Amino acid sequence: MLAIARLIRAVTGLVVLVIVVAIVLFVVSANGHNAIVSDIHDAGRWLAGPFKNVFSVKGPKLNLALNWGLAALVYLIVGGLLARLAARASLRARGYGGRMHPAA
Repeated sequence: MLAIARLIRAVTGLVVLVIVVAIVLFVVSANGHNAIVSDIHDAGRWLAGPFKNVFSVKGPKLNLALNWGLAALVYLIVGGLLARLAARASLRARGYGGRMHPAA
């Protein structure tokens, strides 16, 4: 079960990294015709899809940064909670879940 918690943390980290890199590439106006930039931006758009137009502000860069930044934050929080639950379940299964009572 600890391996599952580590896997959840790794996947969460990769998802957040892709979104953040896509934001940075868009904000600095990286060449969208470059295959790497295009692929990262497409992956970021797909991952942040459910958060499209949550905020509606003037300026495409700020709009994208706010909406995709919210997506990255939500993925980070939810992934962290899921990893913590998986780790806690693993420890309980091994017998480490109870409270420690001080020796008298």
